[in-house]
Amino acid sequence: MKFGQIVEDIKTLKIQGAENVAKAAIDAWAIAKDKKKATKVLVSLRPTEPMLRNALKYLNSGKDPEELKKEIDEELQKIATFGSRLIGKESLVYTHCHSSTVEAILKKAKLEGKKLEVHATETRPDYQGRITAANLAKAGIKVTLYVDSAAPSAMRDADMMLIGCDAITAYGGIINKIGSQLFAKVATEMGIPVYVACHSLKFDTSTRYGKVEKIEERSDTEVWPNHPRGVKIVNNVFDFVSQDYISAMITELGVMPYAALVERLKGEKPFLFGD
Repeated sequence: MKFGQIVEDIKTLKIQGAENVAKAAIDAWAIAKDKKKATKVLVSLRPTEPMLRNALKYLNSGKDPEELKKEIDEELQKIATFGSRLIGKESLVYTHCHSSTVEAILKKAKLEGKKLEVHATETRPDYQGRITAANLAKAGIKVTLYVDSAAPSAMRDADMMLIGCDAITAYGGIINKIGSQLFAKVATEMGIPVYVACHSLKFDTSTRYGKVEKIEERSDTEVWPNHPRGVKIVNNVFDFVSQDYISAMITELGVMPYAALVERLKGEKPFLFGD
């Protein structure tokens, strides 16, 4: 695939999921002649994607593209293993949006013979929840799809809320698809543990210096095509989920509280902290 086509596919959301976006960016960087220009273009495509930025930073420091992709795939399997251990023999899991990492955990649990049921919310306006539902059903996992406003009903009797994330910040929480903050708060109030599954490359070290992770805002026509004049539409793609609503983070380093993960990264992933 050509550089321009990959760029277009990332920009138009044809390629979704932070891991998939990062791997596509790695491929695009690998075939680009001007690495510096390619890096600038790729970084500009998705402002709320530190995994993409960290992967490119790694490549520009001399990392082999194929080796990096292999590491990401291998570490995804580690996350799946850690995450599946949290799922009981009979479990109801609530999830929101689409995350390849969450999918990997659920499929791992299914392969281990666990009796698993998933409730997912549709995730307007792009309905990524439908991707989750379709993929899980194809994998033989019992799944029910709810509209977003029915999230409290979707998570009733759930053993856990399991979501992915697009960015880990240094200021006390993560960034994930819009709705995640509200639903994590509701789950916490209902006594349901909230787990966030993601790769550590999603840690945005620039937030250590006071930078606030940029929240991507997309076209209002995604929400309401041809809406009436005078109606303003806000289409923020992501929101911030406080660590107060996160029971634990699931990464390739294991399962641990949010604060413990940030400290662990300093020793395990010093590359991320190279300024």
